[in-house]
Amino acid sequence: MKVKVYDIDGNQTAEIELPDVFSTPYRPDVIKRAVLAQQSAKRQPYGTDPLAGLRSSAHYHGSRHYRYAMMNKEMSRMPRIHGKVGYMAWRARVAPQAVKGRRAHPPKAQKIWTQKINQNEKRLAIKSALAASTNTDLLKIRGHFHKSPIIFADDFDNLKTTKAIYGLLEKVAAAELTRTEKRKVRAGKGKMRGRKYSTKRGPLVLLSKNCPAIKASRNIPGVDAVSISNINVELLAPGTQAGRLIVTTKSTIDALQKKFGE
Repeated sequence: MKVKVYDIDGNQTAEIELPDVFSTPYRPDVIKRAVLAQQSAKRQPYGTDPLAGLRSSAHYHGSRHYRYAMMNKEMSRMPRIHGKVGYMAWRARVAPQAVKGRRAHPPKAQKIWTQKINQNEKRLAIKSALAASTNTDLLKIRGHFHKSPIIFADDFDNLKTTKAIYGLLEKVAAAELTRTEKRKVRAGKGKMRGRKYSTKRGPLVLLSKNCPAIKASRNIPGVDAVSISNINVELLAPGTQAGRLIVTTKSTIDALQKKFGE
């Protein structure tokens, strides 16, 4: 597949052939598994207090021929409070079915939520998501207007201001910036929890190394910026849906083939 190359003035200068890594078969099942595995690492463990419902003197005597046995008393065999006079006498506690008792199967803080995934499977997911960024149909499903990755000359790495990068993207892909500037009020309880507005995901700026352009790109609404060393499948396929538009450079394309090519 041939893709146009632009200079930092927004003019087309050449066309290049994308390497083999962008011909990886589309595997939505592997991509979804890798994204969910990555998201599971962010989940915060939660659980009840281990002593909740157990802070009581209630207990049960189970021996049948014991002097103080609680059998044959015409009461259900449950832990009960002893030695009290009045309404608390023989009140059931501790048991799950008792008032103020423990929960039968509470969530436990020691549960491990993180899912494991093989390194080769994660690598395949990244390669498949990269290849999906060249699929016109998948790009359209995600709402992008561009039909292929946007590739700039290597001078793009030296841009230091958000204004410069925004102006350059406005010349090449103005519709993408307009799409991500819109924001809507979120439906549901999230409005009360610090995430009232939601915005669409825009292009992903993918560069070969940490450079000023990465930091400058992150202030554009909807745009994420990352180097190859920090690339992950969730950035390439937000919400497990692959086909995100990539903004990159010619040297980054070669670096991707070197890192993920066969």
